[in-house]
Amino acid sequence: MAEVEVLNVRKSYDGVEALRGVTLSINKNEFFSLLGPSGCGKTTLLRIIAGLERQDEGNVKIGGKIMDDVPPNKRGVGLVFQGTAIFPHLNVFDNIAFGLKMRGLSRGEIRERVKKILELMNMPFEKYAWKKSHQLSGGERQRVEIARSLVLEPKVLLLDEPLGPLDLKIRQKMQLELKRLQKRVGTTFIYVTHDQMEAFAMSDRIAVMDRGMVLQVGTPEEIYEKPLNKFVADFIGETNLIEGAFEGENIFVANGLPPITIDPSQTNGVIGKKAILSIRPERIVIGNSPDYENKLSASVIDKQFMGPYGVVKVGVLPEVLLTIHVREPQILRNIKIGDSVTICWKPSDSFVVEKR
Repeated sequence: MAEVEVLNVRKSYDGVEALRGVTLSINKNEFFSLLGPSGCGKTTLLRIIAGLERQDEGNVKIGGKIMDDVPPNKRGVGLVFQGTAIFPHLNVFDNIAFGLKMRGLSRGEIRERVKKILELMNMPFEKYAWKKSHQLSGGERQRVEIARSLVLEPKVLLLDEPLGPLDLKIRQKMQLELKRLQKRVGTTFIYVTHDQMEAFAMSDRIAVMDRGMVLQVGTPEEIYEKPLNKFVADFIGETNLIEGAFEGENIFVANGLPPITIDPSQTNGVIGKKAILSIRPERIVIGNSPDYENKLSASVIDKQFMGPYGVVKVGVLPEVLLTIHVREPQILRNIKIGDSVTICWKPSDSFVVEKR
């Protein structure tokens, strides 16, 4: 069942379209991410769902009810925005209890709910309840902000890049904690981010946005393995793009290259049209393997050691440069800049999107 529905929502500012007919259906108890570059409209969409902005056209439903004329405090949503601060003059308990006190709950119920949410946040009550803001780490302050929203038991929690200010290792730890927390409380999370890996780590499904439009919705695996267009293929992770066209049902041709075989399931319905071939760097193998049907001759232009893997840049044609991720240390050590090599990949390891 859909918890949140966005139906053909449009929004403009001074004649500039921020949202261009966005339609989404977000399931109950789902961790759903809005992913896209800065300025694509994801924060505007989040604010419209929250009731902080009014759309020009379309509708927003929460729990099956139209929310267009419902004020933010009556929508049953919690909000955690980037840069949101806990009250520095209050301790952790009073920060989390603030909204409960405003609702007139009894002292006993407030204490019980604050204790419960702190335990869910992996912050034992007796250790953290009476600490002030300056006694907390960045990750702990972020937990308190999220707890302050969740303790009110919203139907939906809206999060706008809340982990952005944190250091990388703390951010990665918080990603795991947020995903675990969401599954335990069963609240629908709608999470805004521009970080592809962050969205992949936490989300049940992702909506990829650009220029005010939703370009694709799917699981992290679907988005990565079967992007519907060039933007999604290029924005999600790293990929190699080759322009060309189809001949027959599954043969891709590009000027100066041998015919490339594509698995029919990877053609996205663009057979017979100008198209763009996409190959992820980790799917290309250096060497003449008999198990890989597609083979190209290439020249090594550069190589880099990246820790868990190596990055090798090869030239297939002057205008066609490809990136390869090499996991085997010995292969990386043996490769020299200027070497002539054979690269290969399976027909199922590349996919095609329409050239627009």
